[in-house]
Amino acid sequence: MTDPKMLAQIKDGQGFIAALDQSGGSTPGALKGYGVAEDAYSTDEQMFGLIHAMRSRIITSPCFNGDKVIGAILFEKTMDGEAGGEPVPEALWKRGVVPFLKVDKGLEDEADGVKLMKPMPDLDALLERAAAKGVFGTKMRSVIERASPIGIAAIVAQQFAVAEQISTHDLMPMIEPEVSIKSPDRDAADRMLLAELVEALDALPEDRQVILKLTLPAEANLYAPLVDHPRVLRVVALSGGFSRDEACRQLAQNRGMIASFSRALLSDLRSQMSDDEFSHSLGTAIDEIHSASIA
Repeated sequence: MTDPKMLAQIKDGQGFIAALDQSGGSTPGALKGYGVAEDAYSTDEQMFGLIHAMRSRIITSPCFNGDKVIGAILFEKTMDGEAGGEPVPEALWKRGVVPFLKVDKGLEDEADGVKLMKPMPDLDALLERAAAKGVFGTKMRSVIERASPIGIAAIVAQQFAVAEQISTHDLMPMIEPEVSIKSPDRDAADRMLLAELVEALDALPEDRQVILKLTLPAEANLYAPLVDHPRVLRVVALSGGFSRDEACRQLAQNRGMIASFSRALLSDLRSQMSDDEFSHSLGTAIDEIHSASIA
């Protein structure tokens, strides 16, 4: 059964959801941004150990708590690890931060202007483990490169089909059909996505809700109908490659959307920082993203 306190924190919390879910393909870039060169590790195990140390440092920082960070999205290995001597989901919730899990296994090659999610044959087993560890919800990402009616319809259909499977485990699905900010017809893609999402949401049972994680739209407040939709628990925004300043500026123009940033949250953090420097830099980013989320 969905934890009512976690549900209330996500529904009504005045903050944002941190994205700490870089997976195998994006981990080297995340470590490089953190000041850890590729010659600092030689195996995947060492690489994941280093990224977990970074995430543990973030999670245990005094400024990382439910006052401004209402949720955090985790990579599977992070969910299975510890922070401050406690299982990560437990450590997060003790701070008032609701744990989510990234469940997708990456993207298929582009077809019809989109990249669908790869198959997830072991999803049920992963969802059972997540629920047992106190995870509240999941996140899954696909990508829209062009304003393709066929491709965008396929993306939304796939996302909602998997969301139905996730809901059977009493977990909250976070649907992420990312529109690339480099798309040459981004505004048209936004509008096609909006229409497909509304149709899919209207078809959900009355007792069902999802979270939507979307690229900041080319036109401010385009997604207001989604914010107000009764089947939507929350609409969160990804930074999509924008700088933190630009992502926050655009977010503040979109009523009802809150942040779920990754690079825009972590971009100023470095492994070489002292604990005080690290907490100050992280706290500054949290304050800026929080302010834009509640604007």
